[in-house]
Amino acid sequence: MNGRTSHGLLLCIETSCDDTSAALVRDRDVLASIVSSQHELHAEFGGIVPEVASRRHTELLNDVVAEALATAGVGLDDLEGVAVTIGPGLIGALLVGLAAAKTFAWQRRLPLVPVDHLQGHIAANYAADGRSVATPPFLCLVVSGGHTLLARVDAGVEYRIVGRTVDDAAGEAFDKGARLLGLPYPGGRELDRLAGDGDPSSVDFPLALPGELDFSFSGLKTALLYHLRGLSDSEVASRRADIAAAYQDAIVRQLVGKVVRCAEREGMRNVAVAGGVAANSGLRRALGEACAERGLALHLPAPALCTDNAAMVGLAAACLPAIPWPEYLALDAYAAAALAERA
Repeated sequence: MNGRTSHGLLLCIETSCDDTSAALVRDRDVLASIVSSQHELHAEFGGIVPEVASRRHTELLNDVVAEALATAGVGLDDLEGVAVTIGPGLIGALLVGLAAAKTFAWQRRLPLVPVDHLQGHIAANYAADGRSVATPPFLCLVVSGGHTLLARVDAGVEYRIVGRTVDDAAGEAFDKGARLLGLPYPGGRELDRLAGDGDPSSVDFPLALPGELDFSFSGLKTALLYHLRGLSDSEVASRRADIAAAYQDAIVRQLVGKVVRCAEREGMRNVAVAGGVAANSGLRRALGEACAERGLALHLPAPALCTDNAAMVGLAAACLPAIPWPEYLALDAYAAAALAERA
């Protein structure tokens, strides 16, 4: 579906990873968006445990939906449809959200809109929240803990990938770097805060160039590891902010450089960013400066719409077809983008 259509008032559900989220969305208006984070639950493991995340979703989802309905001032009988993330993501977590969405829709014979997680991130740039709304065609940098890619968006949430990471995602590089620096989970946010007090020129980390528009971060993580091994504990403690700033700068420079190069190659004048790393202050600042220098229009979602949330699911749903009752009962989730067609 190229354009936008109105599905009316949608209950939207997102459980692709470790955040349990529900939202009420009508077209581009987000009436309520509730996100219950599991960060404290997974902190003791230093990362997300899929089975733990799935079980926690089952415990939280009904309460999160109830809070979203109350915040929007509507009831279940006011709903005109349901939207849900069906992949990619943690398969157990996705199945919890999909089962709940089917149940809410089936009980009231409502249509259901299945949404791809990456389409949701892109659609965060369509929120009518007082900011400039992205208008296709535009180039979108989708950058999160699981994805780093450049997508050309020509209509709605239809996109073509023109560059991607050849190894690790930028968000994973942030989290691994934070762990090496001894920062608490979730590390990316903590590293960003610490970097604000440091000197980015203090360490000359390598800038990977795997291809014209592709990304690579595994070598950078290794460079940080060996740099820290060469320092004493007291040296790491005294220079932690400088090292964090230099490490973040290396990630940001690669992201910004590829965005600018891709925009020039594709002839795009509009640039957008999506995904959890889009909330990173260093990236937002550097990309803003680079786009301003080149006369590119930059669209940045509100930070709350960057991380996983159900509001973006509803915003994407307005660009996608709904499946009528009861056909969606056979719908399945998928863990990887390669399995989307089969699902």
